[in-house]
Amino acid sequence: MLTRIKGWARHIKTDTHAVYLAARDPRVPWFAKVLAIAVAAYALSPIDLIPDFVPILGYLDDLIIVPLGIWLVVALVPGEVMAEYRIKAREAAERPTSRSGMIAIIVLWLASALLIGWLGYRYWMRT
Repeated sequence: MLTRIKGWARHIKTDTHAVYLAARDPRVPWFAKVLAIAVAAYALSPIDLIPDFVPILGYLDDLIIVPLGIWLVVALVPGEVMAEYRIKAREAAERPTSRSGMIAIIVLWLASALLIGWLGYRYWMRT
């Protein structure tokens, strides 16, 4: 049972990414694009319709709204387009991540923030 639930969750995650990718394809009708963007934004957003700390209802909206939205988008997107983006989403999920790259980006952002702060301090202290 737990294995089946984990497989379903992976499938939803892959389809969420595939829906996001399909939203930018010119072969997808405009109304499907709008719905795909809304579903992907809701699924990937940390802000929920009902906050997760609300007992039962907090997680129930994620278990109903996201899969229902994905199902609707998949029904509206042409089959060959959706199949193409599911493959791309699976490939992206299998791609290794780089911790050193992530650290380099964080250091770059921090250095930029410090430089801007230092320049701002020098500018306002001069006047």
